[in-house]
Amino acid sequence: MSGPRPHWLFGDQLGPHFLAPSEDGPDSGVPVVIVEARSVFRRRRFHRAKAHLVLSAMRHRAAELGDRARYVRAETYREGLRQAVGERAVTVRHPTSRAALGLVTTLPRVEVLPPRGFLVPFGDFRRWADGLGERRLLMEDFYRRVRRAEHLLLEPDGEPVGGRWNLDADNREPPPRGQPVLPVPPPRWPEEDEIDEQVRADLDRWERSGEVRFAGRDGPRRFAATRAEALRALEHFATARLPHFGRWEDAVLAADPWMAHSLLSVPLNLGLLGPGECVRRAEDAYRSGSAPLNSVEGFVRQVAGWREYVWQLYWYLGEEHRHRNALGHHAPLPDWFAELDADAVRARCLSHVLARVRDTGWVHHVPRLMVLGNRALQHGHDPAAVTDWFHRCFVDGYDWVMVPNVVGMSQYADGGTTTTKPYTCGGDENPRISPASLSAPQIVAC
Repeated sequence: MSGPRPHWLFGDQLGPHFLAPSEDGPDSGVPVVIVEARSVFRRRRFHRAKAHLVLSAMRHRAAELGDRARYVRAETYREGLRQAVGERAVTVRHPTSRAALGLVTTLPRVEVLPPRGFLVPFGDFRRWADGLGERRLLMEDFYRRVRRAEHLLLEPDGEPVGGRWNLDADNREPPPRGQPVLPVPPPRWPEEDEIDEQVRADLDRWERSGEVRFAGRDGPRRFAATRAEALRALEHFATARLPHFGRWEDAVLAADPWMAHSLLSVPLNLGLLGPGECVRRAEDAYRSGSAPLNSVEGFVRQVAGWREYVWQLYWYLGEEHRHRNALGHHAPLPDWFAELDADAVRARCLSHVLARVRDTGWVHHVPRLMVLGNRALQHGHDPAAVTDWFHRCFVDGYDWVMVPNVVGMSQYADGGTTTTKPYTCGGDENPRISPASLSAPQIVAC
């Protein structure tokens, strides 16, 4: 490659904003390097659907870029980068994990550019967090700051539309009685193509040879692997599903794995969508009268509130946060948990959720927290092992996502740094989960 320095893209940096000089600017047109490193799959046992999704997304991005892209398959990132550019200098956006950041900062002639894919700069969060003194790092306070900074769902005088910042109290309806699924249009699914066929053939070959091992099942691909697919998914959610999202945001139905959720965490965490375009499309739906405020605010809180908060906590709290174990839990994960063996579990609620993870690599936030997370917490499983399991077995799971979510929110292993109490200590029956639907005792009560 000659001319401008090539730009190196990781597999979760696949949207156009990772190439543009500014977040909202046009594509800079620089040559691109994408490295498919087999060692990633050798080191850890990922869900097969996740491996398929990430490889499909990377190969689709290379195909879109055409001659601009140098796509290298190698054993390691270091080896692949050397094959792609030799001794040339390259740029790369700030990676999303400490391991990847540690790698790129040790490589010669690699310039690390500021991160993309999030709304809040590191410095802004650090100034806010450092200024709290003895006060807690509360997501609700941070969320209001983001709303103000991004001017999201605000009146001209800067107050929240509707007079309240948080409409969670309006989003706690149980599922309709007697209906196995919500009366909501289904998600829009992508169509597989020849790239997906080749990815699946490669994964089959690697498994047959014993090079790698996967967990779970693969196929069909359910989540966006291209920017065009991601935009269609966003538009379908905003027009067909967002109007129903709010009131059943925290509900669970055994026969309805998708409920009214957006499923956009997957393309967001691949970098195919930006958080700003997602929340602004939702706000447009409210302003146009096509979606109620409680639905829109709930979605905005998930994306501009919790997602941003978790990203910032991952970097702010440091590597030590990963190793916290305030409750002294050290029990290993059972084999059936690690193997996604739903048939080995007698509790129907747990078996059902585990089967969903096995078959799709995804369940929404309530089963993750209230079923899988609470089971692990109540049985004293090592929080580091639980974190690793969530990272490997969910298609939207990345290190920055799972360390704060699992160590802090799910397992309370940080002793309350990020949450006010263990979620397992809710004493009342959760009205948002339908016992008739789950057909098993709940495990959310102490």
